[in-house]
Amino acid sequence: MGSLFRSEEMALCQLFLQSEAAYACVSELGELGLVQFRDLNPDVNAFQRKFVNEVRRCDEMERKLRYLEKEIKKDGIPMLDTGESPEAPQPREMIDLEATFEKLENELREVNQNAEALKRNFLELTELKHILRKTQVFFDEQEGGVNHTTESMTRALITDEARTAGASMGPVQLGFVAGVILRERLPAFERMLWRACRGNVFLRQAMIETPLEDPTNGDQVHKSVFIIFFQGDQLKTRVKKICEGFRATLYPCPEAPADRREMAMGVMTRIEDLNTVLGQTQDHRHRVLVAAAKNLKNWFVKVRKIKAIYHTLNLFNLDVTQKCLIAECWVPLLDIETIQLALRRGTERSGSSVPPILNRMQTFENPPTYNRTNKFTKAFQALIDAYGVASYREMNPAPYTIITFPFLFAVMFGDLGHGALMALFGLWMIRKEKGLAAQKTDNEIWNIFFGGRYIIFLMGAFSMYTGLIYNDIFSKSLNIFGSHWRLSYNTSTVMENKLLQLNPNSTDYVGDPYPFGLDPIWQVATSNKIIFHNGYKMKISIIFGVIHMIFGVIMSWHNHTYFRNRLSLIYEFIPQLVFLVLLFFYLVLLMFIKWNRYAATNPMPYSESCAPSILITFIDMVLFNTPKTPPTGCEVYMFWGQSFIQTVFVLVALACIPVMLLGKPWKIMQARKLANEEVQPIAGATSDAEIGGNSNGGSHGGAGAGGHHDEEEMSEIFIHQGIHTIEYVLGSVSHTASYLRLWALSLAHAQLAEVLWTMVLSIGLKQEGWLGGVILTFVFAFWAVLTVGILVLMEGLSAFLHTLRLHWVEFQSKFYMGQGYAFLPFSFDAIIENGGASSSEAE
Repeated sequence: MGSLFRSEEMALCQLFLQSEAAYACVSELGELGLVQFRDLNPDVNAFQRKFVNEVRRCDEMERKLRYLEKEIKKDGIPMLDTGESPEAPQPREMIDLEATFEKLENELREVNQNAEALKRNFLELTELKHILRKTQVFFDEQEGGVNHTTESMTRALITDEARTAGASMGPVQLGFVAGVILRERLPAFERMLWRACRGNVFLRQAMIETPLEDPTNGDQVHKSVFIIFFQGDQLKTRVKKICEGFRATLYPCPEAPADRREMAMGVMTRIEDLNTVLGQTQDHRHRVLVAAAKNLKNWFVKVRKIKAIYHTLNLFNLDVTQKCLIAECWVPLLDIETIQLALRRGTERSGSSVPPILNRMQTFENPPTYNRTNKFTKAFQALIDAYGVASYREMNPAPYTIITFPFLFAVMFGDLGHGALMALFGLWMIRKEKGLAAQKTDNEIWNIFFGGRYIIFLMGAFSMYTGLIYNDIFSKSLNIFGSHWRLSYNTSTVMENKLLQLNPNSTDYVGDPYPFGLDPIWQVATSNKIIFHNGYKMKISIIFGVIHMIFGVIMSWHNHTYFRNRLSLIYEFIPQLVFLVLLFFYLVLLMFIKWNRYAATNPMPYSESCAPSILITFIDMVLFNTPKTPPTGCEVYMFWGQSFIQTVFVLVALACIPVMLLGKPWKIMQARKLANEEVQPIAGATSDAEIGGNSNGGSHGGAGAGGHHDEEEMSEIFIHQGIHTIEYVLGSVSHTASYLRLWALSLAHAQLAEVLWTMVLSIGLKQEGWLGGVILTFVFAFWAVLTVGILVLMEGLSAFLHTLRLHWVEFQSKFYMGQGYAFLPFSFDAIIENGGASSSEAE
């Protein structure tokens, strides 16, 4: 089979590169993205490897680029992204890049430091300007005829002892300090002044209306101006300490009005000059950042490629002459020629005369698993890998999941309207995928939706199909072909009677089946509509489930035959398939026999009243019970010889259990006994002992897993086989019942849609007149929000998770081991997409 159904065949190769050509060759391999290198120095510390200095230089360049990126984003400057990926620079170009980044960083840091100093100076001058203005207002009030206020304030601040002692010394002069403080600290500042100075200070404050810019971080802060009057040096010292503790800034404020006016004029002049200098500084900074923004993306790509190359070269070994680098790598077998061409190009670029050597090695290690994907199959492969990466050359469920996953989802989500909304959303993402992919975002939810755009589109398209089968669109039906029922009910009866039901054993039914899907007349059968839908959906859930599981068992046959595991083929696959077919596929056949032989219009003994219960029939079959006596005129069995056939089926199915349990371990034990007697190994015995069946002596040079491992103990083989047998037998019952979730979620989805229509939208549709149109607009908007939010998103997520479980547990458990490890090639595209982490680092 091709690589679509199995992983690629891999080869372990040894690569010899001349030291001068190693950089260029690894660069070409990184552009190709088809080689996974192994670390040949696992015991060597990362700081002791050959190219550690080059990696550190790249780290330093990345740090400088991140600093430039932060400054560019701070100013909101768009960064040019052409979408092109420049080639990895030559090693000698690293010096030019380092010099460019060093110059840009130093220039930008110098500009930022100057700008910060200028802004700090500007802030101080602005605060001083507000202080001079606010204190001038206060002193103008004093000179305007309120001297008695100052006198009363003076009397309040002078104690009795000071009055007595200073009576002969003339009038007392008050000192003052002025400054600014953060507005949120002002209440605590006032309380502290009052308590520390015992009320012997007088505080006046006024808010600064416009917010000020903090020069350190650029935040806008709100401050207030204050002026504090006090008497004596002791209080002055105490006030200054309190201001320092609250981080208030004090400024000199002259006492004379003329001095204050002169200082204010000087401050205004200096502010105007600072504004001019600040503007020029910001313009220069903007020009530097705009020039850097044009090349920043390309610089990041170049530096990350250089770093990835040297990190990969650190995985190589040096030969004894120190002139040749030796590497080991996994490569896809089909791409060896492409890799050799890339190595030849690298050698020519470097100017080396010694060609690289790529030798294929023989190994017994398990190769990595590599499944080629494109933008369509990538999401489906990710669903499979989330359960576990396939073992090497194991059957890949992804191609079949492309069909079965959206189909089983649609069985639960079947609604033409809801499916159309989902399909349109997926189709929009597909049509706009180039533009949306270029808009890289850190929003994980959006990345998940965009990554699964093809899954969403297929789920919506399949849901539209099943919605047509169910004849369900937003809980209503489409009358495409007309009804095959002829009812004589009038409109009032249909709209008001809650106990209407359809009786196929009457002249109302024409007798011909509806051409496609369900007849729309079932929409009015309020009494037996759910009963009819339940029986239909429950049976198709079991039918789809059993077919899905049988297909999974058949897939295991491909694994057994590919790995030449004859014991697993005879003693596992055949009994498993017989067990599943004789019991559960027979259950499916009974459903079709019942649908075909029994009908409401058929005469006895094939009338609807004589139809036996499939569940009771199956239980009686397994327990060997005699069916109960049917009603008069009815037959016990659905067809001749049913009792004998059922007994044979159950006995053969039960006989398969000991075959699955003991057949393979017994054969292995016999082979080992024979080998011990003949004192020679028997080819294939050890590989048969591997329960996983991964022993392949294929074309990858002996890279098969099981054939060269130590033999397991017989007790472990018996226990392992017993666990698998019990899991399969019990799982066949539980997995069949698990597929009933298809019926349950389909019923729940349909009922929720009907509830929304009945209790929300129908209320608006019943309104009349112009007011009814207004009400309908709001009701429809509310209904649309609930439909999208609950029925499409929440119910869609629920159906998606249930479908995922059916594939992981019920389907893949029949054949899929998922015990491999992924192929992680050295690829520049993957490294740049992951933000600079190399493949080996990510691993």
